[in-house]
Amino acid sequence: MPTLIKLFSMQEVSFHNSNHDCWVVIDGKVYDVTTYLDEHPGGDDVILAATGKDATDDFEDAGHSNDARELMKSFCIGELDTSSSPAIPELKISYKKEETDVAQKLLNLTKQHWAVPVAMVGISVVAGFLYMMRKK
Repeated sequence: MPTLIKLFSMQEVSFHNSNHDCWVVIDGKVYDVTTYLDEHPGGDDVILAATGKDATDDFEDAGHSNDARELMKSFCIGELDTSSSPAIPELKISYKKEETDVAQKLLNLTKQHWAVPVAMVGISVVAGFLYMMRKK
């Protein structure tokens, strides 16, 4: 007897995106992982970052074990209905305008890396103080 598989649209999956109702899509299958959030070894925030969307890449990048893949089967609630899924919109890439003013680049660089010069001055002051104390 054939097994009936429930199909979910990506739009329907996207509504389940909270820690009280958490669905993810991995390899075209839909998983309700709400009850597993507290037990996930990587923490619930890892799953919540991928909830309500296709998490295949995130799952594969994490290098899950075979045991994890077996455990996933118990959370499977259906499959993604690819026939009703809208086409994936094309990604638009925009580039930040490069700053050409050298002075502005230097100012931005010092704002980002202010701790290094401050630490160097602090170490120099302490070294000078210790040198003066030893001389006396």
